[in-house]
Amino acid sequence: MANLVNLETVTHGYGTRILLDHVSLGVGAGEVIGVVGRNGDGKSTLLRILTGALEPDDGRVTIANSASVARLAQGHVGTPGESVRDVLVDGAPDHVWAARADRRLLVENLLPGLDLDRPIEQLSGGERRRVGLVEVLMHDHDLVVLDEPTNHLDVEAVAFLADHLAERTRAGLALVVVSHDRWFLDAVCTRIWEVHDGVVDAYDGGYAAYVLARVERQRQAAANESRRRNLARKELAWLRRGAPARTSKPKFRIDAAETLISDVPPPRDKLALQQFAITRLGKDVFDLVNVTYCAGDRTLLDHLTWSIGPGDRIGVVGVNGAGKTSLLELLVGLRTPDAGKIKRGQTLRMGYLSQAVTELDGTDTVLQSVTRLKEETRLATGRDASASNLLEEFGFTGDKLVTRIQDLSGGERRRLQFLRLLLEEPNVLVLDEPTNDLDIDTLTVIEDYLDTWPGTLLVVSHDRYFLERVTDVSYSLLGDGSCVLLPGGVDEYLARRRAAHAAAAPTPSAEKPRSDAAEDRRRKKELARIESQLARVEQEVEHLHAAMAASATDYERLASLTEDLQRLEARQQELEDTWLDLAD
Repeated sequence: MANLVNLETVTHGYGTRILLDHVSLGVGAGEVIGVVGRNGDGKSTLLRILTGALEPDDGRVTIANSASVARLAQGHVGTPGESVRDVLVDGAPDHVWAARADRRLLVENLLPGLDLDRPIEQLSGGERRRVGLVEVLMHDHDLVVLDEPTNHLDVEAVAFLADHLAERTRAGLALVVVSHDRWFLDAVCTRIWEVHDGVVDAYDGGYAAYVLARVERQRQAAANESRRRNLARKELAWLRRGAPARTSKPKFRIDAAETLISDVPPPRDKLALQQFAITRLGKDVFDLVNVTYCAGDRTLLDHLTWSIGPGDRIGVVGVNGAGKTSLLELLVGLRTPDAGKIKRGQTLRMGYLSQAVTELDGTDTVLQSVTRLKEETRLATGRDASASNLLEEFGFTGDKLVTRIQDLSGGERRRLQFLRLLLEEPNVLVLDEPTNDLDIDTLTVIEDYLDTWPGTLLVVSHDRYFLERVTDVSYSLLGDGSCVLLPGGVDEYLARRRAAHAAAAPTPSAEKPRSDAAEDRRRKKELARIESQLARVEQEVEHLHAAMAASATDYERLASLTEDLQRLEARQQELEDTWLDLAD
């Protein structure tokens, strides 16, 4: 497989800091590579060098002459005076660009309800980002490089994007993506690049395989990485206890993972945390009675009655504009309902993490901002933690301590915002998109704190990995004024949305829909057929292994058997994927 882009001993830095130090990498056709690393370690710089947008200080970058390369950057999209249609399809009318079904689906799912003739300068920052993403994907390229493509997408749009990219990469598209959305990385990537300390480490597989490989490397490295290693092992334990689809790994990886996590307890003791929460909060937290709230002519909440108790850990999902932020602001008292009432417990000490970071004083240094709030605190877990310890755990060391807040990156401000929230010792945490702009290492630190959080937790997030990791139950705002419980979590939410779209779509009169019972019988029959085929394939694989062992010195025979084995393993993977789809 010929490489589309090659980096040979590339070095690049800013000032005295080296971000990439003699890095050599290649991207081949059909490869899907996820790039992870802490904020500021050089992920975006690597993408710019890969696409030729930035000349490295040293080394060579080779891009194949015939390769078409496109990049979605984090900057603004389009120029004033252009319309959305101009940016996407050079002004082409609908009957021209919409002749291709894949383009129609992109616009329908990633730009729902957006007028293509609307001037680009009238769009919000999030809308511009989505327009830029669609523009990159509308055209046929050999390599697409995406920097945080899931920003400003809801869970439904992220699921569509993952499916779309998987289909495109199967057809030969190469993809390099920087993302902090771990579910997305696991869904689309076949390799992971970790950027850290001037080097890039490569791992085979998606995010789950990367976590396992990184833990193995850390176990063999040095004892001074104990804090980071324990967080990764804890995350791995959760991955192995998670959805069945995550466990469809080779058996040797499953055995290795079980060994690694044999002594790792569950992420949290739900009963103990709930008992602790009751002693801190009493029996009442929030009681909503017939609450109605409207925004303009839209009813976001319609006679909502909902009781939230001590120790509840709730995730809220919904499409953009369904009223998730409005619901949180009603709960914390920043808005008042149009009808109904909200009763709050008398002992509530609320900590609210908004999507904005305007509450931070930009002229303060990081250390001043924290020490002014509180020099020392006892966390809700009962563990003493000085401000300096928390600063170190959240990545603020050395020169960062005396850096003014206005000079921090968006991710660093978000980290500081959350740290300050912990120091205020709230017993109710209300978090609005807490994962925005945060790198994966910081997310694991936050998840570790939330694992032992004994209060009431409400989280609005489009990051389904984070939601599944830190909450126990999910609710959905469906856009019709209701807020419904999702026993099946985000998967159930996506299934409801698909069912709603299917019900709204016109169905051919000639087709007669199957009954639910008939559909269940058909699916069970198909599952049994696939299981039977899998059993036969596994037997053939075992026979081939035995034959290869017997032909260890017959190289021609061994080469032929190896080809047969690769064919069978590909067939086995195909059957397993089909089985998982049907089981879901």
